[in-house]
Amino acid sequence: MDVVKEIIRNSAIGPFSRRFQGMVLSLFGSIVCTLFIMLVLLLINGTTMNIQFGY
Repeated sequence: MDVVKEIIRNSAIGPFSRRFQGMVLSLFGSIVCTLFIMLVLLLINGTTMNIQFGY
């Protein structure tokens, strides 16, 4: 936990309030969770999906 606090303190969000730091970290966590869920769904259903690139 000390390592995480040290990283946050030395990052760009370090001088901001705890509430703002929490909001930024929760936004980052939700983006990471969404991407992980999308990866799992793509790995499970990827063979049956019809993915097309173009206009």
